[in-house]
Amino acid sequence: MSIKMIVTDLDGTLLKTDKSISDYTKTILEKCQKSGIKVVYATGRGGSAKKVAPSEFFNGEITMNGAVARIGDDVIYNRLIPYQTARPILLACNKRGIKITSEISGMHYSNFVVSDFWSYLTNFRLTDFSPHKLDAEKLYSPAPTPEEIQFINQLLPDNLYSVMNYDITGILLSIMHKDATKSKAVAELARVWGISSKDIVAFGDEGNDIDLLEYAGVGVAVGNALDEVKSIANHICDTNDNDGMAKWLEENVQ
Repeated sequence: MSIKMIVTDLDGTLLKTDKSISDYTKTILEKCQKSGIKVVYATGRGGSAKKVAPSEFFNGEITMNGAVARIGDDVIYNRLIPYQTARPILLACNKRGIKITSEISGMHYSNFVVSDFWSYLTNFRLTDFSPHKLDAEKLYSPAPTPEEIQFINQLLPDNLYSVMNYDITGILLSIMHKDATKSKAVAELARVWGISSKDIVAFGDEGNDIDLLEYAGVGVAVGNALDEVKSIANHICDTNDNDGMAKWLEENVQ
């Protein structure tokens, strides 16, 4: 199979449950890079992505579900939420007692102690949202109830969308600009590198990977992926804990 670009989700896909990348997988990624294939990760994470995905294994990095795409230190694509749009949502959630955060450039502006949910996230600031004038890469709410999810979604204007993922908090509801998607960010990196979508293979496991797998010429769901992700994938590989992505690449990509 002729592939010029590999795009992988991180949590639940490339990363094992303990958030590690096996030496075997690292070796396969290095071989792919040496053969001229571009390797990119596309994650809902922000600045924490670099802690689990060392830059030397990747030619490009997509964070915040596609809000920002980088090649090295150069920002190639970004779609931020203007503060004029974000602030009413932040204020309404705060008034209702919903935990909510605005994240930009690795800082989490929040109405709760972020490290209570993720001990490694110490770069947060308890914030009065009334004077808040910073555009956001992403808004998010950890462990919202179904009623809170419904309330938040009713607040969203047409230029924003929400997506649910699952992490140590349970449900994590993220809110992004409508053009902040993994597929659109990947398309921009592919344009810069002169790569067609048909020459891209993408790997994922959750709902925010569906548009990515549909965009790529070859979409692969890991064995632990949600059923709705498997249903749209061209292939299903082994699970993340069994190095599914690396095994598939070794067997199928030259």
